[in-house]
Amino acid sequence: MKTEKEKMLSQEYYICWDEELTEERERAKDLLFEFNKLKPSERKERNQIIKKLFHTVGENAWIESPFNCDYGYNIKVGDNFYANTNCTILDCAKVTIGNNVLIGPNVSLYTPNHAIDADERKAGYERSLPITIGDNVWIGGSVTIVPGVTIGDNAIIGAGSVVTKDIPAKVIAAGVPCRVMRPITEKDNKGLRI
Repeated sequence: MKTEKEKMLSQEYYICWDEELTEERERAKDLLFEFNKLKPSERKERNQIIKKLFHTVGENAWIESPFNCDYGYNIKVGDNFYANTNCTILDCAKVTIGNNVLIGPNVSLYTPNHAIDADERKAGYERSLPITIGDNVWIGGSVTIVPGVTIGDNAIIGAGSVVTKDIPAKVIAAGVPCRVMRPITEKDNKGLRI
């Protein structure tokens, strides 16, 4: 018989109030408490906590305080990752973030969905689906990304968007719900050249 954690990790319905899962969330919250009270200048200590918390952390990752997540061990971030203040990642399923990703303030990534039936919801049933963000993505402030969404490489998500469906690579998308506005073209690349 599967544990509630095994069910959670295999995208089945599970009871989120399970003792093992509760202990693991508390472990993460204790680490986050330490992280969030450190001075921004204490970068080495802050990065050590994130490396204890996350599954994988690339080079030059920087996360502003406050930051919150559920478990941490389901989060993978690539090189040159930046998350501005008030980032929340509910990582009951895998959250995979590529290289050179910029996340604005007040962004939330939610992998869990509570049960629709009220009695099942009261009992603590939920199901979590992964979120994947490709390389070179810019997510504007106050964006919400819901369970099961993939955002393609080089995409831009406009501020205040609610991303409920996959977003392809090399587009600008925005709105509630978030929709592709247009592709990113060579004309967009005029101006600053590196």
